[in-house]
Amino acid sequence: MLVKKGQGFPRDALFGGEGTVTVWDLLGRAAAPPFTAILGCELEARGSVGRHVQEEFAEIVIGLEGEGVATVDGAERALGPGDVVHLPLGAVLSIDNRGDTPLRYLIIKASAG
Repeated sequence: MLVKKGQGFPRDALFGGEGTVTVWDLLGRAAAPPFTAILGCELEARGSVGRHVQEEFAEIVIGLEGEGVATVDGAERALGPGDVVHLPLGAVLSIDNRGDTPLRYLIIKASAG
């Protein structure tokens, strides 16, 4: 289950994807080095987040609910409950919700140092 803090921010066609992903900033402005952000995300059924490069921070994506696929540098990885996907700097990511229910996941961003 996704723990939601405050108001979520809907993002339509994120990075050229389809549908809406709602994002909750769970860390806010709290200092927690080396972590720069913890985001709760909910991607609508059959939606997608388009291809984009990890330019500033490494990320870990953790599947919580639903059936999805994270494509990292062209390789598909399952993204469902308990699945963990690591994205080093420079990696190219897209996410597809292949299910009929929302895909819920966490993104944890961290600085390289």
